[in-house]
Amino acid sequence: MIKVLVNGALGRMGRTVCSAVKADDELELVGAVDVIAGEVEGLTVETNLDAALKRLTPDVMVDFTRPAVVFDNVMTALANKVSPVVGTTGLSDDAKEKIRKLAELYDTPAFIAPNFALGAVLMMLISQTVARYMPEVEIIELHHDKKLDAPSGTAELTAKMISEVRPPHKQGHPEEVERLEHVRGAEVDGIRIHSVRLPGYVAHQEVIFGGLGQTLTIRHDSTGRDSFMPGVVLACKKVRGLKGLTVGLDKLL
Repeated sequence: MIKVLVNGALGRMGRTVCSAVKADDELELVGAVDVIAGEVEGLTVETNLDAALKRLTPDVMVDFTRPAVVFDNVMTALANKVSPVVGTTGLSDDAKEKIRKLAELYDTPAFIAPNFALGAVLMMLISQTVARYMPEVEIIELHHDKKLDAPSGTAELTAKMISEVRPPHKQGHPEEVERLEHVRGAEVDGIRIHSVRLPGYVAHQEVIFGGLGQTLTIRHDSTGRDSFMPGVVLACKKVRGLKGLTVGLDKLL
């Protein structure tokens, strides 16, 4: 049995992760941590992550907390030689590099995924293939209005994957002017990303390619948080067999 502690256990994703871990025959839910005390899946939710990791000695810590605290959470897990499986987005490239170095120092693998839904991973891989033939592309990501960071980690990773197969270039009219600041969205190597935050959404993304007389749209929709659970469970089972830091669910498929 792989022992799992869930950090952010009282949040919407955290509760769903706790249920998924509890339901899997190969995983054991041994601990739950959040900023406030409570109860989930019959466990008392603790508030001190370091103390819980030391006392419970889990193999894996799943983190669905907040961008402002996720880096410190991961460092705490690695210092206790517990493998973090991270679904919280907002980590910078510099933070990921520090995580990689600490994971290697402690010989404790870490895993980060901007999106744990299989369909989202396929969307990114398909988009990378299409970009070789239709390099003009923009991304629209749509999430619930409680999401703290923008753009989403999925949108940013999609843009980076596309930029690997097409040269960076400015899209649209070379003399276009934004009469309202940021109306054309953020930019990654010339790829525009637009973020929508509204109640009613969970996690959605469109990758729109344009060519002469045609467009091609690839869209993925997570209509419930359970869509992420097979990926989370897979990561919990696979992470201890990895080395250093691994980013992206596609590396496990």
